[in-house]
Amino acid sequence: MNDRAGRLSSAFAIALLVAATTSLPAQTPGETTVQPVPGTEVVLALSFVPPGSFLLGSAADEVGRNDDEGPARRVRLQGFWMTVHEITHTQFSPFRFVQFDAPVAALDDLPFDIDAVTRPSPPYEDPSHGMQKDDHPVTGMTRLSALYYARWLSNKTGRLFRLPTEAEWEYACRAGTEGAFGFGSDDDSTDEYAWFEANSSGSYHPVGSKAPNAWGLHDMHGNVAEWVIDGYDADAYTSLPDDDVPDSPLLGPAGKGRGVVRGGAFDDEPARMRCAERLPEAVAWKARDPQMPKSQWWNTDSPHVGFRLVSPVTQWTPVQIREYWAELLGG
Repeated sequence: MNDRAGRLSSAFAIALLVAATTSLPAQTPGETTVQPVPGTEVVLALSFVPPGSFLLGSAADEVGRNDDEGPARRVRLQGFWMTVHEITHTQFSPFRFVQFDAPVAALDDLPFDIDAVTRPSPPYEDPSHGMQKDDHPVTGMTRLSALYYARWLSNKTGRLFRLPTEAEWEYACRAGTEGAFGFGSDDDSTDEYAWFEANSSGSYHPVGSKAPNAWGLHDMHGNVAEWVIDGYDADAYTSLPDDDVPDSPLLGPAGKGRGVVRGGAFDDEPARMRCAERLPEAVAWKARDPQMPKSQWWNTDSPHVGFRLVSPVTQWTPVQIREYWAELLGG
């Protein structure tokens, strides 16, 4: 337990332990809501992921299983909201391009200075490799870039948004099911739920164009893989308790170290899209970036990587939101 406790940054402890200032009514699994982003034309659709427990990791005999997916541990989670699909180019643009943003935020007591926002520098080359369209997932960003977007979004809306933990992501992917995929174990269903190697024609596609899982989440399998907040640790599961791990464990330091993505992408075979599959960040994702140092915002060679966000059910005060991001990103 000491090793596990050491993984929990104070920023993540804030995320789990801060008492709610306002309690929201209970939600139904898969219930949706929308979140406008003040000063922009962006609206985010969110689906409710209910509290519960599940087996994190894969069975020893699961086809395609990797050693870093076990031993499986039963984990308990609080309920949360998750964007129904990956963040799109349209949703990312007001953060990336200041001309699409405006000095407006939801709360007067969470000051928003448009000129003080830390925004991505221009990429060395098109991070989407020519696949980017408004309703397609935004891709090629680093995990740090995704975190800064989440901070910008939190400040704009007055509502905490962040990257999911690995445990939260896998739980949402499974949506109450067992087996390798969130739509069950029927291989014939893959085409209905995912863009992958056999049906994508070598490109990702508009978000939400495949069927959602039981909790209303689209594209949890395929299309593009998704950043989570944990740092990658191949042996993380071995340090968790054997039974009933409480409160969504963080498997690696929040936002630090080597990152990991989940869900597989348009160029993957089904085995790489399993709920338990963990893909560590690779040096090759920056292979063509000639800059020294290499960009902290963009990868030149990860058009298969995007992200989605989560938001807690409980409401946070502006001070709590500010403290969370100051702890995680500084400033």
